[in-house]
Amino acid sequence: MSQNQRRGSGNREQQWKPKSKPKSVTSASASVDEAVTAKLGGLSISEGQIWKPKSYGTVVGSNTSAATATATASTTAVDLQTEKRSVDLSKIFLKSNSIENFRVDNSTYSLAQIRATFYPKFENEKSDQEIRIRMIEMVSKGLATLEVSLKHSGSLFMYAGNEGGAYAKNSYGNIYTAVGVFVLGRMFREAWGSKAGEMQAQFNDFIERNRISISMELVTAVLGDHGQRPREDYAVVTAVTELGNGKPKFYSTPEVIAFCRKWRLPTNHVWLFSTRKSVTSFFAAYDLLYEEGTATSVCRALDEVADISVPGSKDHIKVQGEILEGLVARIVSHESSKHMEEVLKDHPPPPGDGAGIDLGSSLREICAANRSDEKQQIKALLRSVGSSFCSDHSDWCDSHSRNADRSVLSKFLQAHPADYSTAKLQEMMRLMKEKRFPAAFKCYHNFHKAESVSSDNLFYKMVIHVHSDSAFRRYQKEMRHKPGLWPLYRGFFLDVNLFKANKERVAEIAKSNNDVVGHVNNGSSTSTIDGLANEDANLMIKLKFLTYKLRTFLIRNGLSILFKDGPAAYKAYYLRQMKIWGTSAGKQRELSKMLDEWAVYIRRKCGNRQLSSAIYLSEAEPFLEQYAKRSPENQALIGSAGNLVRTEDFLAVVEGDEEGDLATEREPAPESLSPSVKNTIQKKEGLIVFFPGIPGCAKSALCRELLNTAGGLGDDRPVQSLMGDLIKGRYWPKIADERRKKPYSIILADKNAPNEEVWKQIENMCHSTRASAIPIIPDSEGTDSNPFALDALAVFMFRVLQRVNHPGNLDKSSPNAGYVMLMFYHLYDGKSRKYFEDELVERFGSLVKMPLLKPDRNPLPASLISVLEEGINLYNLHTKRHGRLESNKGSYTQEWTKWEKKLRDILSANAEYLNSIQVPFEFAVQQVLEQLRKIAKGDYTVPSTEKKKKLGTVVFAAVNLPVAEIKGLLDKLSGMNTNVEAFLKDKNMDDFLKKAHVTLAHKKSHGVTSLATYSLYLHREVPVELNALLFTDKMAALQAQLGSIDDEKIVSKNAWPHVTIWTGEGVPPKEANTLPQLLSEGKATVVEINPPITISGTVEFY
Repeated sequence: MSQNQRRGSGNREQQWKPKSKPKSVTSASASVDEAVTAKLGGLSISEGQIWKPKSYGTVVGSNTSAATATATASTTAVDLQTEKRSVDLSKIFLKSNSIENFRVDNSTYSLAQIRATFYPKFENEKSDQEIRIRMIEMVSKGLATLEVSLKHSGSLFMYAGNEGGAYAKNSYGNIYTAVGVFVLGRMFREAWGSKAGEMQAQFNDFIERNRISISMELVTAVLGDHGQRPREDYAVVTAVTELGNGKPKFYSTPEVIAFCRKWRLPTNHVWLFSTRKSVTSFFAAYDLLYEEGTATSVCRALDEVADISVPGSKDHIKVQGEILEGLVARIVSHESSKHMEEVLKDHPPPPGDGAGIDLGSSLREICAANRSDEKQQIKALLRSVGSSFCSDHSDWCDSHSRNADRSVLSKFLQAHPADYSTAKLQEMMRLMKEKRFPAAFKCYHNFHKAESVSSDNLFYKMVIHVHSDSAFRRYQKEMRHKPGLWPLYRGFFLDVNLFKANKERVAEIAKSNNDVVGHVNNGSSTSTIDGLANEDANLMIKLKFLTYKLRTFLIRNGLSILFKDGPAAYKAYYLRQMKIWGTSAGKQRELSKMLDEWAVYIRRKCGNRQLSSAIYLSEAEPFLEQYAKRSPENQALIGSAGNLVRTEDFLAVVEGDEEGDLATEREPAPESLSPSVKNTIQKKEGLIVFFPGIPGCAKSALCRELLNTAGGLGDDRPVQSLMGDLIKGRYWPKIADERRKKPYSIILADKNAPNEEVWKQIENMCHSTRASAIPIIPDSEGTDSNPFALDALAVFMFRVLQRVNHPGNLDKSSPNAGYVMLMFYHLYDGKSRKYFEDELVERFGSLVKMPLLKPDRNPLPASLISVLEEGINLYNLHTKRHGRLESNKGSYTQEWTKWEKKLRDILSANAEYLNSIQVPFEFAVQQVLEQLRKIAKGDYTVPSTEKKKKLGTVVFAAVNLPVAEIKGLLDKLSGMNTNVEAFLKDKNMDDFLKKAHVTLAHKKSHGVTSLATYSLYLHREVPVELNALLFTDKMAALQAQLGSIDDEKIVSKNAWPHVTIWTGEGVPPKEANTLPQLLSEGKATVVEINPPITISGTVEFY
């Protein structure tokens, strides 16, 4: 055991003292009598069978040998006190059939209160890239701040007080919660020293009186392996929730830090980004570090780019190690930075009064001394915590004894709600049952209420256990249709009371809750949270690191495949995972080599006996350590290895997997599941033709023409079209059904497919039904932030408003047609035309462009530009305040009505112009048909695309300059200066000068954060002034002066910004940096360019 584990570690002096005075705790229900517990098949074990560590209600010195001693006098005193308790839990079991005899009638009421919960799990509908764009946009406009915290690698633990209970993710009363209570109690002793017992009691009393639940990430070496075995067992507070008597209120991060510093609880490392520059730099820094980042490099980089950095009270590197699972980034109020500064000023870090004090036996020692079964370990841990923190062990009674009859749920839902909170919880459960969500509502006897139980007054604990993430996604969709629904939380525990009410009680309930029914029927909800629209307030993204994922996903989760299906299946598994993650080609090669070697090593060592995933690091860590020592490249690949913590002797006895991640930790749905981009499209498979467009792009008319074309697409495959507006139910599953029925057919998917969520579904269909997919897009120049220019949008709107009796009801009779068109238009927001096209080609291997506008058309009239920009601005205002609320609702109803009329008037006034700029429809159909036939025949060549640079492999940032203009400048100088002419005469610049750039920063020379700061300007144009040519017989370069972007000067980290245009054989380009020094020594020639020549380039990563 490390000295830090045995003794508390010191902190800085505390200046903010708790306001509440020490107060004794009186619990509504006392501890369970050991004799009763024994009858229930609970935790009671005879003195001779179990080591009982002493109670540490007050801290005194001890010796490690106490691990084999009998109970101390302190523990004995606790036992004697427990034996004197009068609570008789047998009341519950003598009346075990109470619920069966409990009849629901008009006098039956139910009262439900949330006892513990964690944040709602929001599944982002958009891709990670789209979420990033939205986050950057919100921060840039001053609407929000980006908050980033470390993701410690552990399990969820929630604590609501001695009586309130301790909870894991989906359970309670087991080894997970016992470990959590022990770790939390021990951290109190580290923080408060000799006052720990007093402060533990005060803390329990405070959170129970105020109905507060504390959520923590519990990180231990005794509950199974994650990415790295922690050096110490600890927890960090991740959420503080006021449960009250209604909807839970989650503290903001500044409030969490203030709360934790008051009670000396451990906090996480947090960074705040409140400017466009800082938030853009953050995402770039993550991308640059994704493949090799460790805790040290990541924390250092974020400290440098963040506007505010608040170190955690637990240093990840010291207590967990270098392997960092990831980061959690979420949008918070734009006032967060100000609030955080105030909290840090008013609440400095507290001291650690337990520093140097013997804290007694550690978690690992106790688990090691009690390895016979789970109950034995639980009892030892709870006794060690002491009565001041955990005086009531009733939640850890035998799980079978506490199970309640399944009819509890149905009777709870049938009963009248006694308050608004109960009504909302009933509404939630009814919906989940009606929609058959994959979730369980498990009910247990509430031992804490044993004294109050009667035939007409029953008490239970309920666990809402969601079995699949799909339930959260489905529930979110329901919330959009019913804004008054309460969220579906993770870690969801309720106290439930079923009772009969007499007339007086009924009158009291009616008087205090006369608006319950109204609230349920007219579910009201604010459309903003801290000034943010609901969908923005829930924007969150998890960013994991490859050094963690190679351990958990590739090694641990691949064990069953390796041992059951063999090395070939394992290789296919890990290659697919790396492709899903977008791992760079170089890293894929390195990891494949390492994983192949691992597969041979572990199968040779274990034979046919599969290595347990709970202790996989016992074998993986030594292997990785030896592999890392072979080369610096291997060390970077592994991240960190060595200093293995041996767990075999103290691993907790775990029945099942509470967190659900020891066997199948899952990644989010992959960005792309399509086959790798092919040079040709195969003919012997099905084909899906789909349309990433906007209403009015003529997809239905095109489908009709294609369907009626003689000879189809030039082969014998049948062609069918499914119009989305005529299909009942979910459209894309219907397409999948048709694909399975007719696997070699060509399906025209006549429905807009505007986002990556739909593209993923199409990719999945391609894999599952052996098909290729072809996107057809309207040809348009696009803009930097949208693949469709305003003139294309104007034409689409014009076409829609010419329709009559459209099956989808989007035509001239639609009062909000303009709003709907803008909604579709904004689904593409944040994608440039190039990004849009490249993304489709990379996903599907082909792209068909449907001609739309004549190339020689006149510019869009000012009136059309004005009305479109007015609509876009109104749409942004509307969605910022109301989210997805329809335009005929909310505070901008009148503005929308006026704009819709204005749009129709101006489109009508410009009808002649809008008709004149469109290419003939027959021509567009012919062009599309020709492209489709080439693809169907298999002789289609994929258009070349400049693939997105994997940021993890970026080496430097530079301003990319057009080579043709550089060559033109050299030719001009050669004609004006004989020295230049003589210098260039024998040099074939066409062969040498293939690319030209001005280096801004280099990863090795200037660091990750220097490189990341240029991400703000990525792909943006910057003027570069070239004012001199310097050369020797070995090299030549143009001296450069960088201009500005958005009035901000672009500064190169190089001392001498330049464009290297030539180096002699064997001379590396970086040697051009020495030209100014050589010039000062008279060893180089300079030719001034007067006046200077300015060439525009773009900022890029290489």
